[in-house]
Amino acid sequence: MSLTHTTSQELFARAQDSIPGGVNSPVRAFKAVGGQPLFMKAAKGAYLFDEDGNQYLDLINSWGPMILGHAHEVIEKAVRDALPGSLSFGAPTRREVEMAELIISMIPSVEKVRMVNSGTEATMSAIRVARGYTGRDKIIKFEGCYHGHGDSFLIAAGSGAVTLGVPDSPGVTKGVANDTLTAPYNDLAAVQTLIDANPAQVAAIILEPVVGNMGLVVPAQGFLQGLRDLCTKEGIVLIFDEVMTGFRLARGGAQELYGVQPDMTTLGKIIGGGMPVGAYGGKREIMNAVAPAGPVYQAGTLSGNPIAMSAGMAALTYLNEHPEVYRHLQTITDKLVNGTKQNMQQLGLNYTINQVGSMFSLFFTEQPVTDFDSAKTSDLGRFGKYFHEMLQRGIYLAPSQYETLFVSTAITDDLADQYLKANLEALQLIHAS
Repeated sequence: MSLTHTTSQELFARAQDSIPGGVNSPVRAFKAVGGQPLFMKAAKGAYLFDEDGNQYLDLINSWGPMILGHAHEVIEKAVRDALPGSLSFGAPTRREVEMAELIISMIPSVEKVRMVNSGTEATMSAIRVARGYTGRDKIIKFEGCYHGHGDSFLIAAGSGAVTLGVPDSPGVTKGVANDTLTAPYNDLAAVQTLIDANPAQVAAIILEPVVGNMGLVVPAQGFLQGLRDLCTKEGIVLIFDEVMTGFRLARGGAQELYGVQPDMTTLGKIIGGGMPVGAYGGKREIMNAVAPAGPVYQAGTLSGNPIAMSAGMAALTYLNEHPEVYRHLQTITDKLVNGTKQNMQQLGLNYTINQVGSMFSLFFTEQPVTDFDSAKTSDLGRFGKYFHEMLQRGIYLAPSQYETLFVSTAITDDLADQYLKANLEALQLIHAS
């Protein structure tokens, strides 16, 4: 079938006059796959609807937050119920306390938590707190891990930074770069080398415990525990960036799934139920360094916003009370991944698929993908063709090889079959040409 995108094209032309690059987040521009972005008008359940009236099965789910599907009735009701009480106070509310208590009850490593407005704000704040708490300046991050657009993190970053081909962004000073040490993901020896070369100077190690920003990359056996042991030995704050994985891979996130507790955790996406929310939390003694309890300053006018808290509370409460959600997500994602493997086998292809729970990536490379370098062996041109073939078949994928897909509970068996039919046709067509 052939979809028309006339209205989206007109809107993109207008947007480029008033918005840098025509988009408010770079990966949306379709630079990594060619063509022009689609402008969305509505979403419900498993589907997105664009300004031209086209319908798509959504495998991005707003980059993760829509774990229950779009416009879920429980979350919508919570927002409607909160609206008459006003949109913002800039003062404490009961809901902030309840939200903090709920997060702490679901993630055992978090003893205190501070609400912010985005994942980027959460990671920036966590790094500042770790530095203030330890009195050290340097941090270690991993190549291809993306922790938002804070200066400290745009050194060998993943996701949109890779998509644009500028992993080291202009505007990041040499001083910041000097305080950011990078290691290959899944390489404990490299981390040890960095620590040895910078004795008593490393404040924090930050990582995505399951990486979603160079495509989905899984931690090697013993990698997370090895980092935990190193940090304990060296007095380094271990930070798990669970903005993507928090409440998605398990009730307690990746740290529950892998049985490794960090000192600090950053959260976002699902904790807002679709609203802009972030949070960072951790051990009581570390979080007590945050103002006004301690000397490390961080503030936000809209932090703990009552509408966002209501949406997030509804999402987390539902997940907390319905553990069967995770079983359903695992089952349906297994079907998508195993079906794709069968399709490839039928076509004589041997591409790599990585999966953890309801997150997965198809890499257009035949070698295992375990870090940033192996992710970069993917055939980006072929991925771009695949993306557009899937789009024409009504399947909306992440417009970059270096992103993961997110499955929602709205994906049924029948919809999984629809995805797999499109997948077979798309793979067949791009290889026939």
